[in-house]
Amino acid sequence: MKKEIKPYYHKIQYYETDGMRIVHHSNYIRWMEETRTDYLVQAGFPYDVLEERGILFPVLSVSCDYKTAVPFGGTVKIQMQLDWFDGLRYGVSYIMTDADDESIVHLTGTTTHCFLNKDLRPMRIKKEAPDVYQAFCEYANELRGMAAK
Repeated sequence: MKKEIKPYYHKIQYYETDGMRIVHHSNYIRWMEETRTDYLVQAGFPYDVLEERGILFPVLSVSCDYKTAVPFGGTVKIQMQLDWFDGLRYGVSYIMTDADDESIVHLTGTTTHCFLNKDLRPMRIKKEAPDVYQAFCEYANELRGMAAK
């Protein structure tokens, strides 16, 4: 995976808001998925290509801590990182800030995922998709190296 992944930006649409003209809480989870999809494209593994190869990675869990409301017309900046990877599952964390003022944190969150084949059976990507496994390992090792510094 590429070491420098650009953040994802999302402009708030009116239909994403509630009667108070602030973003409805369910949309943040959608934006987490948009961010993961964008990340995979940047990393050279577009989701549709992985699916064609028979690699699926459903969400096992989602956690969100809502910090500040996002009003209609605003733009959020979403950064994500791979927190851990064990060959079968992995965890991702997210931070959503105001695009113009990163000191305004709107949400922090996490997701966990696993690898499945087209039959929805657990997939050991080390054996069945070694290039994908290697990319995840490289990124996980880079994170460990950064944590050790």
